[in-house]
Amino acid sequence: MLLEEIKGKALPLVDELELVDFGFALPYTWVLVEGPEGKALGVAMTLPEEVQRYRNSVTEPSLKAFIERADSLNAIERTLGLAAINAVSQYHIDLSNAEWVDVLELLPEDAGKVALIGNMPPLTKALRERGFNVFVFERNAKLWDKDTYSDALEYHLLPEMDAVIASASCLVNGTIDMLLERAKRARLFVLTGPTGQLLPKFLKGTGVTHLAAMKVVDLERALLGLKLGSFRGFEEGNLKYVVGVP
Repeated sequence: MLLEEIKGKALPLVDELELVDFGFALPYTWVLVEGPEGKALGVAMTLPEEVQRYRNSVTEPSLKAFIERADSLNAIERTLGLAAINAVSQYHIDLSNAEWVDVLELLPEDAGKVALIGNMPPLTKALRERGFNVFVFERNAKLWDKDTYSDALEYHLLPEMDAVIASASCLVNGTIDMLLERAKRARLFVLTGPTGQLLPKFLKGTGVTHLAAMKVVDLERALLGLKLGSFRGFEEGNLKYVVGVP
């Protein structure tokens, strides 16, 4: 399981960091850490449809306790674990080679068939306007429209795709391993969205080619947005970036 590998790479990086605050919330679960170089904020998309009557087994919150449960079958523990990994990643990440562009700019003109994992209407519209053959897959039936495929069809259709842009919430719902296995033909595999704040080296050799995430540049504004449950409030405190996976 990829999350098990990622947590193993993240745990050695927590020693100099302190857990400052955290929240399991909508729209994002978040973890705030602090070290000698300052503070860093990590988030993970909260998926209410994945949460059942779970009880969090963490009784003494810490970065290590959260990260150790990042591959848990308990959706609450998994989401907090990934947010903690993202906070550690954002503290250590070097964005000197990042591109401050939108994910759309990554696609070559001859990409052909493009899969979007997660219904992202603005991106879908922009891709179709550029002439790409776009296949949109979505797990949450509330987010379907007339051009959306159930995620049950990913297994059958992903081997045909030239490029895959996947919402990084696939890390939260545990489908990332299947997506990578079925999309081996794809020349481009991008994890996009705030949940994709991982250190690129955590994904080396997995098949992921790029991370298109968000860097918090106004910590107080972003944190207030999270506490108020606001997509826009959080994202106004961020800048989008794209970074390659080595």
